[in-house]
Amino acid sequence: MIDTTYALGALGAMAAVTFGLRALPFLAARFLQSHPLVQRLGRFLPLAIMTLLLLHTLVGSARDNPSGPWAELTAVATVTVLQGWRRQALLSILTGTALYVLMRNY
Repeated sequence: MIDTTYALGALGAMAAVTFGLRALPFLAARFLQSHPLVQRLGRFLPLAIMTLLLLHTLVGSARDNPSGPWAELTAVATVTVLQGWRRQALLSILTGTALYVLMRNY
């Protein structure tokens, strides 16, 4: 059987490591915000990640669609035009999603 002191020590160590790992980003944030590399990544990465997610979704959905990639391409074009024209992300996303669902189901 496990010694009580050993078990409590192991639990305490795990709790300390977990707390430290979760607190580290908040502690390091003020030091990293002024670093030029972090600033550049902050400007570049969100767009890059969204582009990769979009491409991955489009390719997967278009491959499964027997009528071709037209629903996906139309929805993406609609979202792009609406976002460029109105600059309202919620409107663009909802319109593109509704158009995609309608085109895939009818």
